[in-house]
Amino acid sequence: MLEFLEQNYKNKNVLITGHTGFKGSWLGIWLKKLGANVIGYALDPIISKSNFVLSNISTDIVDIRGDIRDSKHLNEVFKTFKPEIVFHLAAQALVRYSYENPKDTYEINFMGTVNVLEAVRATQETKALVVITSDKCYENNEWVYSYREIDSMGGYDPYSSSKGCIELLVASYRNSFFNTAKYKDHEKIIVTARAGNVIGGGDWAEDRIIPDCIRALETDGEILLRNPGAVRPWQHVLEPLGGYLLLGTKILNKDVKFSGAWNFGPNAQNVITVQEVVSKLVKEWESGRFKALSPAVDSLHEANLLSLDISKARFGLNWNPRWNIDETINKTAQWYKKYKDEKVIDICEAQINAYCR
Repeated sequence: MLEFLEQNYKNKNVLITGHTGFKGSWLGIWLKKLGANVIGYALDPIISKSNFVLSNISTDIVDIRGDIRDSKHLNEVFKTFKPEIVFHLAAQALVRYSYENPKDTYEINFMGTVNVLEAVRATQETKALVVITSDKCYENNEWVYSYREIDSMGGYDPYSSSKGCIELLVASYRNSFFNTAKYKDHEKIIVTARAGNVIGGGDWAEDRIIPDCIRALETDGEILLRNPGAVRPWQHVLEPLGGYLLLGTKILNKDVKFSGAWNFGPNAQNVITVQEVVSKLVKEWESGRFKALSPAVDSLHEANLLSLDISKARFGLNWNPRWNIDETINKTAQWYKKYKDEKVIDICEAQINAYCR
């Protein structure tokens, strides 16, 4: 897998928006390992012990601070570095924060994506764009069926709604400006990628179950579970990133049939409850305790059941999840166990190597 990806990304100018974030930092490390010329555009990392900071990846890439809402600055970056492919990950990514700051959430997620699309339109050298949204973009009916790419967009909370809006936005731009029937006129292919609950080392965001667990485990505190029975499709961060990179190779090679939306989720055995995930993490950590909380009367709405149908990626891209839930939890726990004593870039690259075997 590494050799195939290297053949497609080596010496390519690749722009990552949101490269200082959890997924963005892992993507930057992987692309640099493949020999790409990585340009990152993002705000400052949220914490000094983030994967981005501790891996020191900023010394090996073009590291640019910028707000995705700043279209003038973003356009200057495109004009200067002329990326051949863009991975757009910059986002406000927290559900609970979106209730408190809905305007910011829509401005960052929706208008930020408009700015990226417009920059791609204006840059002749940019031929491919991968827009990362979320499994929460779907109109969630809490049914047992997995959501397919053709199912309706929706979103109960502002965050989820903003992701559904992005999908509609990208579809409109694809139809209006990057239509595959007129590919020879514009020579650009745009895709969206939807992933489930992504976990892995170096995530310290508030109101995410794994970072909340690690904070408690490191201080011998009790892990409090807001929604222990919620069922989620858990996957290691390298799973969807591998899918994004594979999808990127297809559109870099001008194959228009890959234009559109793609789900990247785990196998069915990884679709389990929050409490089951925490139990596995505590067992892997070899210590810790947790308590399930009774939901408050005025608690914010959170989905209880959500999973993705990955048939399109499985058969169309020949992409399949590689790690089961126990391997996923093991690799996640190992990062947090080692980050204080070992070089984080070595930990990350070792996990990438293990994933690609």
